[in-house]
Amino acid sequence: MSLDTAKECGEVAKQFNVKLSVHAPYYINLISENKETVEASKKRILDSMERASLMDADIVVVHAGYYGKLTKKEAFEKMVEQLKDLVDKAKSSGWNTLLGLETSGRVRSFGTVEEIVKLCEEVKGCGIVLDAAHIFARQAGKIDYSEMFEKIKPLNLDHVHMHFSGIKWRPVKLTGSGNEWFHMIITSNQPRFEPLAKEILKRKLDVTIISESPILEVDSLHMKEIFEKLGYIF
Repeated sequence: MSLDTAKECGEVAKQFNVKLSVHAPYYINLISENKETVEASKKRILDSMERASLMDADIVVVHAGYYGKLTKKEAFEKMVEQLKDLVDKAKSSGWNTLLGLETSGRVRSFGTVEEIVKLCEEVKGCGIVLDAAHIFARQAGKIDYSEMFEKIKPLNLDHVHMHFSGIKWRPVKLTGSGNEWFHMIITSNQPRFEPLAKEILKRKLDVTIISESPILEVDSLHMKEIFEKLGYIF
């Protein structure tokens, strides 16, 4: 997307009272052994943050990287270092968009809920993006929405940014974990959406839920209908 197009998107969104978010390119690994990969990843994120700033988007969502040969502790320390640098560069450019770290759906990918919460506590300017399907896949077809929201309580969030879809996953041998395979429609009930909607309403959370279903608009309306069935008025 060009900078001019980003600006135009922001103007149209403002005209129609639509909140925007940005998803950075998928080709990102901030903790790669290859320095060129790290620098290219950081450039892609900063390019996304510049466009987000021009369109007045609230958050730039990022898949942060892969453990590779690093221990989880080493990966965390390197991630803190790279994210601090990114946030500093964004601030010096006058971009105030939040850098959102998405929960990952594969065991080799950095991004459990616990890791991202800890990162957000260490690096101001970062936020968590809860992808329920990814959490469900990584936990081998299990998700407890109440537990998920309890885990992010230390961040004292005024607003929660989320993704939702169905997901097909594969078990990881001898680990009790799983890896995401591909996204599915919400009526696959893998995971179920209605319990999530109930938990959100029970906790009176302010949320944005982005549909990542293969039928984006249809499933966005399906989620809206479930909230309305539960008594929420848009």
